[in-house]
Amino acid sequence: MTPLVAKVIWVIGVVGWFIIRYPHDRRSRRTPKRLRSDRARESVLMAISATGLGILPAVYVFGNAPAFANYAFRPWQAWLGAAVFAAAVWLFYRTHKDLGRNWSVTLEVRERHTLVTSGVYARVRHPMYSAFWLWAIAQALLLSNWIGGLAGLVGFGTLFFLRVGREEALMIETFGDEYRRYMARTARVLPGVY
Repeated sequence: MTPLVAKVIWVIGVVGWFIIRYPHDRRSRRTPKRLRSDRARESVLMAISATGLGILPAVYVFGNAPAFANYAFRPWQAWLGAAVFAAAVWLFYRTHKDLGRNWSVTLEVRERHTLVTSGVYARVRHPMYSAFWLWAIAQALLLSNWIGGLAGLVGFGTLFFLRVGREEALMIETFGDEYRRYMARTARVLPGVY
């Protein structure tokens, strides 16, 4: 494993992410919405996350900047990052497959929205967030730059901690006791832990 190969793995992971998301995003735009959250707030949170998981690491991957933040490359760390990114992409695929028409990029409830509690949602309420956390961890392991590598943890972490509570409140408002019972038997993002 070399730094260039680690960067290529990061690029392949990001491209895979977009390939998985694209058909769901197209379908989502055509599905009528019943409830929406604050669009401006959501846009800001999405921009922060995209900066950490896309823009800053891309600056490092394609421009090796900022060079002052580079640190010694460790092949074992990059191999681990590749394995974590593979798990992230697989989980991301499964979440979209299991959600079907219930998926949306922002906090909103669809017409005929159903509560999905099977597949990867059987033990974790927010496995898509789990996949994004894995992406951020993989990025930190693959990219030997303190800014480009760690930006995903900060960017996505900001979105997660400012959104997940509101998302659960929206689900309680929509599904009531059914969602409360689901919360009682599942973890948020890490089975058996959180």
